Amino acid sequence: MTDRRWRLRLAIGLLIASTAMYTIQFLIFHDARSIFVYLIGNIAFVPIQVLLVTMVMNELLERRAKRDLLHKLNMVIGAFFAEMGTDLLATFATYDAAVDEVRDDLVAQPGWNDRRFADAQAKIAHHDFKIDARNGDLGALKTYLSEKRAFLLRLLENQNLLEHESFTDTLWAIFHVADELEHRTDLGALPSSDLAHLSGDIKRAYAALAGQWLGHLQHLKSQYPYLFSLAVRTNPFDSSARVEVTTGSAGK
Repeated sequence: MTDRRWRLRLAIGLLIASTAMYTIQFLIFHDARSIFVYLIGNIAFVPIQVLLVTMVMNELLERRAKRDLLHKLNMVIGAFFAEMGTDLLATFATYDAAVDEVRDDLVAQPGWNDRRFADAQAKIAHHDFKIDARNGDLGALKTYLSEKRAFLLRLLENQNLLEHESFTDTLWAIFHVADELEHRTDLGALPSSDLAHLSGDIKRAYAALAGQWLGHLQHLKSQYPYLFSLAVRTNPFDSSARVEVTTGSAGK
């Protein structure tokens, strides 16, 4: 109500000010015709002004704002992979019996272009990950996710992430795996039905995280080649990767 009153007072004040100025102009020049000519001309220009402001300037400003927001989001995603995302991918891969089927699509190379990244994303999106919760150490995964719980919560509190729905969904999938494991006291005595349930939860998080990983690598290659080089040399899916720069990895 207070906001409406303020807006109403502002509108009335502006109308009074405009009327007063036109009145002063008439009293000085005694030329009502010129006043009406300019008034009608200004009113006729309003639609063009609206077009320029709302459809051109606003569009440019929105593009600039989206670009700045995307840059910030990519910084957050980069921090996530540096802190836990890469390690979590390596852990999830131990549960995947079919990881070799898509390994080549998850090991990005310096020569990859946007088309190659898109092909890899498409293959990952349609791949049926063969996750078996019995293949890995659920206790170690539970401990790791518990240690990173505060970090995950801070990420989820970031309002900017609402603009990146797929990454937010990935965080929720990971958080769900953490919650499922946290509520189980004896991970070594779970029935087959419960292990199947956990396998499905891990599969959901793993598939989403793999897609985010490729998007992250593509962004690094385009914007930060030196960070892309490190990501290539520490790729959890590349068994031959070495963080030390050697003759074979000098170009990475």
